[in-house]
Amino acid sequence: MTEDVSGEVSRGAKAVVVLPDIRAAHIQDPEARLAEGCGLALAIGIEVVESFIVPVRDVRPATLFGSGQVDRIKLACDMEEAELVIVDGALSAIQQRNLEEKIGRKVIDRTGLILEIFGERAATAEGRLQVELAHLDYQAGRLVRSWTHLERQRGGFGFLGGPGETQIEADRRMIRDRMGRLRRELEQVRRTRALHRARRGRAPWPVVALVGYTNAGKSTLFNRMTGAGVMAEDLLFATLDPTMRGITLPGVEKAILSDTVGFISDLPTQLVAAFRATLEEVTGADVIVHVRDISSPMTDMQKAEVEQVLADLGVNTGEEDSLVIPVVEAWNKWDALTEVRSEELTEQAEREERAVVPLSALTGLGVVALERTVSDILTASAVVHSFTLPATDGQRIAWLHAHGEVLDERTGKGEDGSPQLEMAVRLDPREYGKFLALS
Repeated sequence: MTEDVSGEVSRGAKAVVVLPDIRAAHIQDPEARLAEGCGLALAIGIEVVESFIVPVRDVRPATLFGSGQVDRIKLACDMEEAELVIVDGALSAIQQRNLEEKIGRKVIDRTGLILEIFGERAATAEGRLQVELAHLDYQAGRLVRSWTHLERQRGGFGFLGGPGETQIEADRRMIRDRMGRLRRELEQVRRTRALHRARRGRAPWPVVALVGYTNAGKSTLFNRMTGAGVMAEDLLFATLDPTMRGITLPGVEKAILSDTVGFISDLPTQLVAAFRATLEEVTGADVIVHVRDISSPMTDMQKAEVEQVLADLGVNTGEEDSLVIPVVEAWNKWDALTEVRSEELTEQAEREERAVVPLSALTGLGVVALERTVSDILTASAVVHSFTLPATDGQRIAWLHAHGEVLDERTGKGEDGSPQLEMAVRLDPREYGKFLALS
């Protein structure tokens, strides 16, 4: 039976989604968490035929659930003709194997499901490297499942040894070697990204990073602001690879808008490590726009998850070496709120310490206000400077037009009668320093 249930997750498979509500875990909203688990399954094309919450008072080391609960899951699978069980929680390798033997279906946990989604969605070479490393890290402790068919091939003397164990050890070495190569390649990616960030730091354009919980609407907002065709669907993890486009903001001729991978609660540790190079793009931003699905009943929990990831990256932790980056909260999906709820949130927004912009990326409501808010932050430190330049100094004149806001421009003559240009230009300190370096 184990061989029959150890294959890949197939699209269109019928699945039963089970949320273990462990007493010590204190899940705030089990129903919303179960709905998220079903959403993860739908994101990879799995048909959810049944879903329910299973209270777990005492965790069973062998199966997580009690025997009666396992029978209930098996009965649900039999009645709905499901071929897959998704446990929206963490399973050990032994628990996963025992559940498969007792239920007679393939069983995957939350980590395995998210890894399947990432494996399907990764589009770039870097994304595929990250996903493969995460998959290998996850599978390294589960070789007992992958190689159970070798148990019948055991040979030699005594109870230990034999071809089966040799094959497992050989496979472990292959995985370790492959993971080592992937880590070296990803370290090169990280260095390359650091060089790109440094190059952008020398460039004149500020960077605005969109962050948020998965399915909060980041990619829809990105498309609305840039006109790009980034995949944006009502799916969890619709996009994985970061995308950057140039945009124009009020008083800012050009800025770089970056769309990053969505966050999620209980993100597998393997993925956090593998995608760190991608997430570190956020640390080079001048402004962070935190896109929130304000219509979700879990919006406060989702906000806490995002802020925890930012803190793990060293952003706005309050410590001495923390990166301090301004954050604007974009309360998205405002169009999905009831009138009463929108009035409540409007009052709440006025009490927030951070800048809050209600918007709908789908309809365009509030997007202009968001652009104005981000622009105000980017230009808050800008100062008006007066310059008198030779009219023939086309390079520096063009630079000021490209990198600052020219408020006034007049022609005149110098003491020797040569034509000059008197300019009043608003520049932030960074741009002013770059201009002085041109002199």
